[in-house]
Amino acid sequence: MKEVLVYLSIIHKGNWDKIYKDILDKVPVDKDKVKEVTENLNNQYVTIIDENYPECLKYIFKPPFVLYYKGNLSLLSDKRKKIAVIGSRNNSEYGKAVTEKICKDLVEHDTIIVSGLAKGIDSIAHLECLKNHGKTIAVLGNGLNIIYPENNASLYEKISCEGLIISEYPFGCDPSKENFPNRNRIIAGICDGVAVMEANVKSGTMNTVSHALEDGKLIFCVPDTIFMNSGCNKLIKEGAKLIENGVDILEEF
Repeated sequence: MKEVLVYLSIIHKGNWDKIYKDILDKVPVDKDKVKEVTENLNNQYVTIIDENYPECLKYIFKPPFVLYYKGNLSLLSDKRKKIAVIGSRNNSEYGKAVTEKICKDLVEHDTIIVSGLAKGIDSIAHLECLKNHGKTIAVLGNGLNIIYPENNASLYEKISCEGLIISEYPFGCDPSKENFPNRNRIIAGICDGVAVMEANVKSGTMNTVSHALEDGKLIFCVPDTIFMNSGCNKLIKEGAKLIENGVDILEEF
């Protein structure tokens, strides 16, 4: 069954609904094709029926049938707190500064940083974590053989050596617009809380927050100027905790 899940994941390019439909309909599969595909697979993976599949993802909306990974998979089951640090791709200098401060504080308190390896706040969060000798998990919206954005190549390699990179998308899957909202539910599922550094009211960051709220996770926000279309300020007004440092987050746990 494990090999069949991987086979379905590959032929459907990680599309959860198509994989689920084939399982539900008990669509017959060619054993020789399954063997051919799985034998030639050149990356590590864990399936939802494996013992080492992360507990934190078993009960989220549409738990991934297969997770492909590079790095230390045990970080997903690590008992240390995991905080998703997320925000705008087009960050300001203020956003960069607060992200560096919050991540430095969290790493000093032995917290694992989770983010999406995207341009902007995500990349800054991963970089600051590694700079301070912390552990970080990157969740991708594409196959592990594709580095997106391309200028994150060195960061990608460093995370794969010192942290963990995961994706529900097999090799060859390009980053596409619909993949990133799907990716966001995994970020939300992994973490104990979400810290938003800087975001517009309508953004992928707010989509991640929605998934986190559905999972019952705590939301933290750095306040922004009143002259911005600030998702952070909106979330604070709706009940998210205003934070000025990493301790403001950790005291909630």
